[in-house]
Amino acid sequence: MTMSINNLEEKLSNDLKEAMRSRSQIKLDSIRSIITALKIEKALPGQTGEFTHIQEISVLQRLKKQRNESLEIFKSQNREDLAIIEKEQLEIISRYLPPMIEGIELEKILKEIITDLNVSGIQNFGKVMAHSINLLAGKAEGKIIAATLKKLLI
Repeated sequence: MTMSINNLEEKLSNDLKEAMRSRSQIKLDSIRSIITALKIEKALPGQTGEFTHIQEISVLQRLKKQRNESLEIFKSQNREDLAIIEKEQLEIISRYLPPMIEGIELEKILKEIITDLNVSGIQNFGKVMAHSINLLAGKAEGKIIAATLKKLLI
């Protein structure tokens, strides 16, 4: 399901109202953090105030990564109370991201890219990685793409 930025903003607005009505503080905080991050990104120098789908996903992935990092820190410090909050926020933010491509489906796409570029061997990793990142932006995580490519190119 592809969601345009206008659809995302509308969905966030509706979800924010629902969170206020249900008095769900974690959901409210999570949605507000997404809205704020999108507004900040739009206000950066060089931005026109309009967003592409890739930029939108990039902001959401950055928020997801921040929550993952915080979750790991809180777990390592035995702060289960804070880890639970981060985990709930992570789940809420993840709802706004499209499903990620992984496993066999990702391998199939990467094999097609390798064939299309007519390359082989690990020495072409950079070339294939750059092409893959552009093609799969917002659909697969960079670390997973890199690990899968290494396996396929060796």
